[in-house]
Amino acid sequence: MSGQTKKNILISGFLVAFITFFMALLVSLGSEALVRAVNNVLVALILLLAIIFLGIFFDIIGTAATAAELPPFNARAAKKIFGAKQGVRLIHNADIVANFCNDVVGDIAGTLSGAIGAGIVITLIQQIPAADVVLAGAVMTSMIAALTVGGKAIGKKIAVRNADSIIFKAAKIVAWGEELSGLELFKSRK
Repeated sequence: MSGQTKKNILISGFLVAFITFFMALLVSLGSEALVRAVNNVLVALILLLAIIFLGIFFDIIGTAATAAELPPFNARAAKKIFGAKQGVRLIHNADIVANFCNDVVGDIAGTLSGAIGAGIVITLIQQIPAADVVLAGAVMTSMIAALTVGGKAIGKKIAVRNADSIIFKAAKIVAWGEELSGLELFKSRK
């Protein structure tokens, strides 16, 4: 590996870490403010499930990007089908897509779900003083882990079996966003 390649990998890693820090900070502050403002266990549970689902959803997209086949997207792009060009770029950049979706969003979702789970346990302990803190924490941690890991296992099967369809839908959303913003998400690379 050349010195320039190592430097590019290091810069890329620092950039991902920097972006992840600020995304996690913003999402964490927002969800924490929502949980505190509502102070309702049911709303906190719904927020927790939404964050777990978001992590699973992005994991499906990241996995599908690595499993999708390029030729159907090239054929659609040649016919100028809306989103096909973006699908080609998503597949060409599958490593970046998978890193962002599976790792960045997945790790943020995991961290936030743990924090919200802890907040729910604290609220329950305050409302039910006789409850066992250790047991409540263990049950909450186990529930979050089971939903996340089980959901991602199901999601990966769906992603591998339907990779082209999933990426084409994601590519249409990217195309729509590019039209609105005038910015291109990825430059083409081969």
